[in-house]
Amino acid sequence: MSTISIITPSYNQSRFLEQTICSVLEQEVDSLEYFIVDGGSTDSSVEIIRRYAKRLAGWVSEKDRGQAEAINKGFKATSGEIVAWLNSDDFYLPGAIQAALNAFREHPTTGVVYGDVLSVDAQGHTFNVQRFRQYNLADLMSFRIISQPAVFMRRAVLEQAGLLDESFHLLLDHHLWLRLARLAPLIYLPQTLAAARYHTAAKNLARTAEFGREALRIVDWMQTNPDFSPVFEQHRSRILAGAHRLDAFYLLDGGFYTASLAAYARAFRYNPGIVLPETHRVLYALLAPFGLKNLRPLYNKVRAALKTGH
Repeated sequence: MSTISIITPSYNQSRFLEQTICSVLEQEVDSLEYFIVDGGSTDSSVEIIRRYAKRLAGWVSEKDRGQAEAINKGFKATSGEIVAWLNSDDFYLPGAIQAALNAFREHPTTGVVYGDVLSVDAQGHTFNVQRFRQYNLADLMSFRIISQPAVFMRRAVLEQAGLLDESFHLLLDHHLWLRLARLAPLIYLPQTLAAARYHTAAKNLARTAEFGREALRIVDWMQTNPDFSPVFEQHRSRILAGAHRLDAFYLLDGGFYTASLAAYARAFRYNPGIVLPETHRVLYALLAPFGLKNLRPLYNKVRAALKTGH
């Protein structure tokens, strides 16, 4: 039976932390190792962690340099053959870990297993389902994003790829998936495994203007890294379009309508096919600056109806 290690990095997330912890500890698996890395929280997070300490493999509360360092601490402190991290505002659905373990058992050469993810608000209400498909390395290089809460990794492949690059703060996960996908196949489970919470303090809403910069930094890295540059040259237009599409996606969610349109235009110039599935988002970006922001509820309904990830 494979053992699995789950790491939760956290900092001042007491509002959501207990649900995260319970969603891990209530998974019906016998081989679970759960480690929490708190960044020296000043709210009631440590009190919450202490309530569950006897059921944890370990925990620390100390200042760190950010999320990537905290997760890397957890990787180093644990030993499971399968490993994942779950941020302290997200949560697993029942059966998620067992489903991942089963997939690794059925596909012994795979390095990453990933599934679908609910998008929930601060109160835990679902407003979208991020549905994905089977991706390969070229897809990930073109910034087809998989949702981190539903990603599980084989430790042997992680150790070969190296841990998180601590200089990344937003696309740290995608940078890691790229390095893993170069070494071993990905397996997609058409099953909803986790929920990602969207709230005002979350990075995916609070720092939307910064995602594009990290995407373009990854582009530069792929172009110059000999492990990726041959694939990059083969898919150059698609990859560049994907980076600008990702930038546009987050800029629009942050309300930067003009900047989002400009990013969509750049993506379209590189590869129109990358942008066409997001025509509804482009239209919203066009209309919102003219005082038609009341279209946002309709836009949200359309986005939810499409039930796709980004």
